[in-house]
Amino acid sequence: MKFPSISIKSLHDPYMEFLRINMAMKKINFTAPKIISLTCETGKSQSIYWDAKTPNLGVRITKALSKSYIFETWFNGKSLRVTIGDTQSWALGEAQAEARRLKVLTDQGIDPREKKAELKAYAIAKKLKGTHAIVVWDEYIKARTNQWGDRHKADHEEMSRVGGEKITRGLRPGQPKIKQPGILFNLLSAPLEEITRDRVALWVKKEAKDRPARTRLALAMLKAFLTWASDAPKYRSLVNAGACDRLSRELPPKQTKDDCLEREQLKLWFEGVNQISNPVFKAYLQTLLLTGARRNELTSLKWIDLDTQWHKATIRDKVEGTRTIPLTPYVELLLTNLPRRNEYVFSSNLAKGKHITEPRIPHNQALETSGLPSLTLHGLRRSFLTLADEVECPAGITAQIMGHKPSAIAEKHYKRRSISMLRGWLIQIENFILTEAGIPIPKLEEGDKRLKVVGNI
Repeated sequence: MKFPSISIKSLHDPYMEFLRINMAMKKINFTAPKIISLTCETGKSQSIYWDAKTPNLGVRITKALSKSYIFETWFNGKSLRVTIGDTQSWALGEAQAEARRLKVLTDQGIDPREKKAELKAYAIAKKLKGTHAIVVWDEYIKARTNQWGDRHKADHEEMSRVGGEKITRGLRPGQPKIKQPGILFNLLSAPLEEITRDRVALWVKKEAKDRPARTRLALAMLKAFLTWASDAPKYRSLVNAGACDRLSRELPPKQTKDDCLEREQLKLWFEGVNQISNPVFKAYLQTLLLTGARRNELTSLKWIDLDTQWHKATIRDKVEGTRTIPLTPYVELLLTNLPRRNEYVFSSNLAKGKHITEPRIPHNQALETSGLPSLTLHGLRRSFLTLADEVECPAGITAQIMGHKPSAIAEKHYKRRSISMLRGWLIQIENFILTEAGIPIPKLEEGDKRLKVVGNI
């Protein structure tokens, strides 16, 4: 058989190098006796022999004489190799058929490694019936959904996902191309009665090495789930309700974050944020700082939640369900100047949920542009609380605005301040922040109830 000539220059091309190596490979007609007789070449850690009858099928042999069938081809600009299985477990005819099947997949542009993960995940999910914990977990999510926010529900679903789905967006270098199973998936794949304290303790020890913060959150969710299941008559006899007790002490101490904007940094921060080209992100980040709201409380804000007649807004609250806060002059201008593309104030034409979901990217870019240190979105909420102290705002006022749990019996059961009282203090906080940032303060026009747009917002 004649092969095309290859120039020395072309050997720098990965594909041409792949072809050169393949041309140099020794091909033999595989038979069962022949495979048994094959050995690893002297001085090498492994040797590979290729079947002359079945393209891309080989046998890899190690120095310890471990033999396995492999499949290798050129795929998406790279050499792709898949281990089919041990030669003692796979008959030659089965291995040849599998190699041909894998070749068909790669010719169709399908990565067989991803396909295998998808099929495995599907098979696992299909087998789970009866009182397997993951089935009860799904029932738990459905039962609690009306009491959770979208983010909290999504976290539960992500923790227990089967995995295997192909990642099509936002793939980072070195990241697997398929979604891995959720951190709780393997644990929840067991029958409910087998989720014992010993089993959970082993899980905590394993997961905490690489992702302690995620493990802490998953453990809290698992504990709440087991408590719920122990209260359900049909699962009560199966649940080890104390399986998670005192296991949080096995985790590394929780790192307290203290990122916060100083008053001297406000001017730079506003300058950086106002350079963001997308007006929705620009308004969102400023509103987040000026109201002290949680990030997801604002992303899901709808136009119907705004009352521009009485200058107030109703937002989702993880403690009370909803809470009403005043709309201060500058914030109201930010919101009313946004485009009304759908029902959401902070809308997005690209996001599946029709509103922005990941404002961290433009915020980080604004920080970099301004030369400011790293600051989380929750750090903006912390900044609001810190800056409120500059105008000596009472703690109960900021707690009610921010949706913090009341800290005393009187606060909890008796004292609820009017929107008018909250507005007076919130305007003071806003004016202080805008003054420090060098932003003109909006004012009412003479004889008019409408705010006058001043400066660049």
